[in-house]
Amino acid sequence: MSPLEEYTKYSKEKCLYCKAGKMLCGKSSCPIIAKDSGIMKHRSKMNSKEIYGDTPPGVFVGREGYPKVSIGPMISPYHGNTEILDAPERWIGKSIDEIINYRYSLIRGKIRCTVLEPQHGSRLLDSLQDLAMAAQPAESEATFSKKPDNKLTLSSEAQPFGPSAPLKTFKVSSLKVDRRIEKAYYDRDLTATEAIQGLYSRGLSVTRIQKAFSMGMFGLGNKRKLVPTRWSITAVDNNLSLTSIEKVKQFETIDKYKVYIFRNLDNIFAAILSPENWRFEWIEAWFPGTTWNENGSSPVIMGDYEPYWGRNAYASIGGCYYSARLAITERLLRERRQASALVLREIHPGYILPVGVWNVRESIRTALRSNPAKFDTLDSAVRYACKNLIIPFQKWLKTSTLLRQSFYQRKISEYI
Repeated sequence: MSPLEEYTKYSKEKCLYCKAGKMLCGKSSCPIIAKDSGIMKHRSKMNSKEIYGDTPPGVFVGREGYPKVSIGPMISPYHGNTEILDAPERWIGKSIDEIINYRYSLIRGKIRCTVLEPQHGSRLLDSLQDLAMAAQPAESEATFSKKPDNKLTLSSEAQPFGPSAPLKTFKVSSLKVDRRIEKAYYDRDLTATEAIQGLYSRGLSVTRIQKAFSMGMFGLGNKRKLVPTRWSITAVDNNLSLTSIEKVKQFETIDKYKVYIFRNLDNIFAAILSPENWRFEWIEAWFPGTTWNENGSSPVIMGDYEPYWGRNAYASIGGCYYSARLAITERLLRERRQASALVLREIHPGYILPVGVWNVRESIRTALRSNPAKFDTLDSAVRYACKNLIIPFQKWLKTSTLLRQSFYQRKISEYI
């Protein structure tokens, strides 16, 4: 039996027959047990309408009901350095169980408001914006109108969110502000794009920029507004990578085909850089037994592409496209080189829950810090990449615009 056939033979029986033990879904561990384990670890700390503890700091803006949305802090019932609970840049090498544990350690308070709130201000919004400016965890206390639920909310873009409850009161103290964010916040003549780019160039993490952007802290005068967390993640990734692409286009191309391989959370990433002008393509394959392909009999492969001149429409594949593109452009900027980039991702059944597009960005960042395999031809580079993947070359070729153009479309340089 081939490796691909091995991955597609899982039973389609439902959890009712499995009883969370036989792993009939094909996953290497049970997502139900993983979530229940996270709940049980923190239940005693969260079974109350009052929570005292340190926020990482964390804030959240929902999208349901837009333009009237839920906003609130994310608070841990524990004291001390809780930063890692909401810092995905530090999660590479952590297991899904550890990540679930981090997210169940945070309680999300919720209160409804309009996205135009930054134009009018409120005591709660001021506190949340202070949190988004915080340089380190801060002491906080909250009271809720009812006890937090035990749900784990999943998203293809954002990291999972744990228990939540309607917020009555919220206080934060011992807060140390990051002067870089504070300066951008008080500059009403600075556009949101300028603020994002400036903070990034000063070494602020993408996650922290996304939080501040989500809280409506950037932009001209009275044009500021709240941005749902899921949207802000992609918006910042897109903004940063677009600016980087224009810089990358000014450089000479790399001189070899380079292949980077990285494995994380039962995902396999293969990044192939070619000595050509900028193009970019992201393709992912969800295997049977994964979240978006629970009952399939074969991997579902999908992707999106942009030529040298870019794209006008939002990528159909979602936020991971922009996270991957940002990681690629960061590497090229460091090398002061230009390249065409094809990034392939296989998602296997061990990826029992989606953890957000940070996994894509940080995995590819990590891959690109390693020493690549180098080749003289695209054919040899792609075939090397496929040796590290389960899906065969021909299936990638059928899906990939970049590969079809490279292998079948003649270049004008051939006639000169």
